[in-house]
Amino acid sequence: MKVRTALLLVCSLLAGSVLAQYPSKPIRLISPFPPGGSVDVVGRLLAAKLSESLGQQMVVDNRSGASGVIGTEVVMNSPPDGYTLLINTIPFVSNQFLMPRAPYDPLRDFVSISLVASSPSFVTVHPSLPARSIQELIALAKAKPGQLHYSAAGVGTNPHIAGELFNLLAGVDIVAVQYKGGGPADMAVIAGEVGVTFGNVSQQIGYVKGGRLRALAVTSAKRNSAMPELPTVAEAGVPAYEFDTWFVVVAPKGTPRSVVDTLNSHIRRALAAPDQVKFYEERGLTVIASTPEEAAAHLENEQKKWGRVIKERGIKTE
Repeated sequence: MKVRTALLLVCSLLAGSVLAQYPSKPIRLISPFPPGGSVDVVGRLLAAKLSESLGQQMVVDNRSGASGVIGTEVVMNSPPDGYTLLINTIPFVSNQFLMPRAPYDPLRDFVSISLVASSPSFVTVHPSLPARSIQELIALAKAKPGQLHYSAAGVGTNPHIAGELFNLLAGVDIVAVQYKGGGPADMAVIAGEVGVTFGNVSQQIGYVKGGRLRALAVTSAKRNSAMPELPTVAEAGVPAYEFDTWFVVVAPKGTPRSVVDTLNSHIRRALAAPDQVKFYEERGLTVIASTPEEAAAHLENEQKKWGRVIKERGIKTE
């Protein structure tokens, strides 16, 4: 019995020593969407800062497909040691309501680390589209029902939900065309394959300021500081329309609390710096940098919210 007790004590001390050294090698941050989309943009902004703070490189690994499911499964099935993390957004909690059988549960299979930031989307159009306001877009869509198309990043992704809410509240029928992520969805509008999209401000602001896309409005309840001259969709003629997204970092279930706390403290310290707050605001993002408990509570609330919205609005996977 004494030998066994001694062995358990040694193992405990060794485990504590290993955790105390965390991180001792590079960390992989899985973005379950292609490069160019908002999750990828925020992931790379965060990874660059955390690489400096943690003293180990944080590498963004894009594992796209199935509206984020493929990359999410990679993280779920990874060792819970803090070296494979996930950054995700609304599909993380909405996929289970859109798919016959989602292979994961965002609350049961993951440990929340932190909400990073939030951001609205733009309603943007190709510069050749004869619509310079939300009212003109609605008039055009009503004059050509089913003939206008908008690009989305996959079924149930942020642009898809934002677009379907616009259709329902504006009483129009702009048809969704699905692409493999926010980056490809933006490129489809820039190339003129479709006329409209609902991309996140963080991923589109460069295209808008460069004249490759024309922004008509922002989807938030208030105007965005990155482009304060743009009205909200509600201001521009669709009362009660509001769509904001968020970005969360999570780890596989079973990840030690000490690792979660280490990552959370570095995220909060890095993003709380005034220069980082301004840096994010210039890109249309609002820093959150929450506690793990706040992030978990937010995911639970969003899971309930989007489950209700998807059912009530009749958003389908077809």
